[in-house]
Amino acid sequence: QVQLVESGGGLVQAGGSLRLSCAASGSILSINAMGWYRQTPGNQRELVATITRSGSTNYADSVKGRFTISRDNFKNTVYLQMNSLKPEDTAVYSCNADGRTLDSGNIRPFRSWGQGTQVTVSS
Repeated sequence: QVQLVESGGGLVQAGGSLRLSCAASGSILSINAMGWYRQTPGNQRELVATITRSGSTNYADSVKGRFTISRDNFKNTVYLQMNSLKPEDTAVYSCNADGRTLDSGNIRPFRSWGQGTQVTVSS
């Protein structure tokens, strides 16, 4: 089983910054893509940013120029640097990863989600 744990969330005033981290652990053979998503009560989960193993990135239009996603392949960790935060950025942020795992001697694909970390931006 591959597990992801987020950290770095908290309360910040508008215009401030936060840096989220997500570390994957388990019998990981490789991780292909990693990403950050966010969700508020009653709304669908929204893709914030993704990054491939090679470093190709994709951002939601709402965060372009403000957020930066990065990863450390050796640490199996993905980061999200959030600058110029706005109240509308308030949400539970979750990380995601897909790749290959070793399960009882078998190589299998996986797709895992973290528990999420709360980001609250006050005005």
